[in-house]
Amino acid sequence: MQMQAERDMAASWFRALRDRIVTAFESLEERAPGDAAPGRFEIRETSRAEGGGGGLMSVMREGRAFEKVGVNWSAVHGELAPPARAAMAARGVPGIDEDPRFWASGVSLVAHMRNPHAPAVHMNTRMFWTPGAWWFGGGTDLNPCLEYAEDTQYFHATLRDCCAPHGADYYDRFKAWADEYFFIPHRGRARGVGGIFYDDLNSGDWQADFAFTKAVGEAFLPAFLPLAERRMAQGWSPAEREAQLIHRGLYAEYNLVYDRGTKFGLATGHDPEAVLMSLPPLAKWA
Repeated sequence: MQMQAERDMAASWFRALRDRIVTAFESLEERAPGDAAPGRFEIRETSRAEGGGGGLMSVMREGRAFEKVGVNWSAVHGELAPPARAAMAARGVPGIDEDPRFWASGVSLVAHMRNPHAPAVHMNTRMFWTPGAWWFGGGTDLNPCLEYAEDTQYFHATLRDCCAPHGADYYDRFKAWADEYFFIPHRGRARGVGGIFYDDLNSGDWQADFAFTKAVGEAFLPAFLPLAERRMAQGWSPAEREAQLIHRGLYAEYNLVYDRGTKFGLATGHDPEAVLMSLPPLAKWA
């Protein structure tokens, strides 16, 4: 089960998605209010400490709309370390004990906005391959520190429309999965207002699962950009900035303690700066 053509196709599409998002975010910076020059992405190549492959890390800091945003793409391969193999075997991945080779590609982004009224957001789409199995995963979730019911409703409606052509139960299933996955047990609360999340997606039809994963990626900009555009010119108070920084503390706690992607990236030797790109530039704890 080499699937070289499929792997190449997925990696190429994830790279194209990364390019479209970077262009759209720099365009948003041009339209954002402020006297400073619009922010621009700094781009550098990344690599794994062991094995092969790498990616592109794209980070913008101190922009007009974005205080920090990262959009990363990668295509990596090698052999899984024993802890990662054990974790995958526990999830039922066939043959991983006998053959630890893997390949993975995807795009991942986290945006922390300058304006406290504009929501932070996360999105990820990915494909994973081992000699015995393949699967897709991903999703997106909204993380406002100051919640607007109409923004949450719009974000979820866009995701519902994205899911509908691919599975009658996809939105409900993957929304419930996001509600569970993005929950912070030691705080007893979610890190945001949810979205969708899925993993280990292998229906037996690679083209159908790839089409759904592409739909999730393509839905991201229509789901998020109107919210950022709507909120980025609102005025804010010192108290609202304080609320934003404290909320970012929740985000940092979740990503360092629970996030699968963070754990996997560090465990497999990927560039730690790229793995930890998701952390906010500033955060506070009450």
